[in-house]
Amino acid sequence: MVLQAEEGLITTSLPVPVLVATAVPVERDAVARALPATAEEVRLPGASLVRTAAGWDLLAAGVGPVLAAATTAGALTAAALAGRPYALVVSAGIGGGFPPGAPVGSLVVADAITVADLGAETADGFLPVTELGFGTVTHRPPESLVRVVSEATGARTGTILTVSTVTGTAARAAALRARHPGALAEGMEGFGVAEAAAAHGVPVLEIRAVSNPVGPRDRAAWRIGDALAALTEGFGKLAPALESWNAHDR
Repeated sequence: MVLQAEEGLITTSLPVPVLVATAVPVERDAVARALPATAEEVRLPGASLVRTAAGWDLLAAGVGPVLAAATTAGALTAAALAGRPYALVVSAGIGGGFPPGAPVGSLVVADAITVADLGAETADGFLPVTELGFGTVTHRPPESLVRVVSEATGARTGTILTVSTVTGTAARAAALRARHPGALAEGMEGFGVAEAAAAHGVPVLEIRAVSNPVGPRDRAAWRIGDALAALTEGFGKLAPALESWNAHDR
């Protein structure tokens, strides 16, 4: 597979490799459109990634937190065994935005990557898994990295929720906002990608372009094309920001 980038986009490269994990190929390709020159396909067990000349590896990791975690972990392990460990993992794609904080077409960068539905329902309400004495529910990207990326791309900063079931009712949206008042967006892969990155000791970032409001499921209100375009534009501004962070703030 060879992908050609558009002229005038990213022309710099990072001194260390970055893994970008999306759910599906159309999101991966939206990221690839912001990157220069040519790319090659690298086969992994159960998956493949696109390796660009700029030092970015683009992985369509699959839909949902479990598959995303497994595929990302496989890519991280393969890179480490090859003597080319990643310095950063980015979970990227489109997702729902909580109005009015994250309107359709906007970008959101996570200051907290939180799994919203891992826990137990009780008579008194939902209990996160941490209150049951297990695991974790939140990964926090480096504050300096979030700040640099937000300033460079214009992305809004807040919690991005990971859900196993996409929100489709006003009641569900209201319940999520009540439990997570800082939430700006939801997706299905971020926490899984973050779990894999944490297991390898690699910092993680999550970026979502908003394709629809979180709430009642209304396909007529989805703007997937606009969100993919916003994702491409955001990544067009991302590499210089990451270079600056890597050189001065890590």
